[in-house]
Amino acid sequence: MIEQLSQSYSCRRLTEADIPNVLALYESNPFYFQHCPPEPSLESVREDMQRLPDGKSESDKFFLGFWHDQDLVAVLDFVLAYPDEKTVFIGLFMLNQTYQGKGLGSQIVTEVLAYFSKNFQKARLAYVKGNSQSQGFWEKQGFKVVRDEIKQAHYTVVAMEKFLN
Repeated sequence: MIEQLSQSYSCRRLTEADIPNVLALYESNPFYFQHCPPEPSLESVREDMQRLPDGKSESDKFFLGFWHDQDLVAVLDFVLAYPDEKTVFIGLFMLNQTYQGKGLGSQIVTEVLAYFSKNFQKARLAYVKGNSQSQGFWEKQGFKVVRDEIKQAHYTVVAMEKFLN
């Protein structure tokens, strides 16, 4: 399944051994972490790889890397059938800053959503309020706000959804 998510990049689950590469990708995006603390660390990457919503199991979660040769181009975290059976939840999508502004993030998301559309009716995510870069990116992908202002410990998020064809 995972290999079919992208026609352009090799894609696989990330492991403990990949944590330094993920941290380097995170560190290439300081703007994101201005809005979504804490600053990235080896431990925060490990936590992201393991974090699950209540009621979901490890078999429902995928923390993936998209690779071009030896370069980690993007990270995608998603949970199947959350918050309901018809929805796939995107917990994180981050593109290495080196690859930004070239349409590659949109290309990856388009391919991933096309794959998800085979089994799900919609995709859901949340961006951190005030992060205009994330808001603009997801709006460009066709996501619409479904709920404003969900308070978290250190920030507020805005939920968005997109119906998949």
